[in-house]
Amino acid sequence: MPIQFERPNQPDVIALIAELDAYQDTLYPPEARYALDLSSLEQDGVLFAVARDADGAAVGCGAVVLGAGSGELKRMFVRPAHRSQGVAAQLLAALEAEAAARGCRRVQLETGPRQPEAIAFYGKHGYRVRGAFGSYPEHPLSVFMEKQLAG
Repeated sequence: MPIQFERPNQPDVIALIAELDAYQDTLYPPEARYALDLSSLEQDGVLFAVARDADGAAVGCGAVVLGAGSGELKRMFVRPAHRSQGVAAQLLAALEAEAAARGCRRVQLETGPRQPEAIAFYGKHGYRVRGAFGSYPEHPLSVFMEKQLAG
């Protein structure tokens, strides 16, 4: 499945992000959600990748917010009909490779305990649980993970 770095302000990508938000709304209260809005995803220093099906429809996305030598993975989502096909792994690999090419040596993320599939996915791809980072508070509805990138 093609993965490309694109701008997030496209109608099908906006719909994909809205689907992610609707899903998150069923799992976590607002105070336990740390999603980036569309304007934040369009800022310099944010890598935004989109997976598209054979018809060109957006079926998955993810972002890395680049910092000084590290990055934060945000907005990883694959539509349910396209899961278990390697789309998420392709998105993650593309984001990690581009982040590493831009000097990122570590990727961190925040997810939640009500998403055991996500935690297992990240663990399978080399992410390890760690404590809170940046401005995140320790919270029972947060799971923090990180991976060192080769470089």
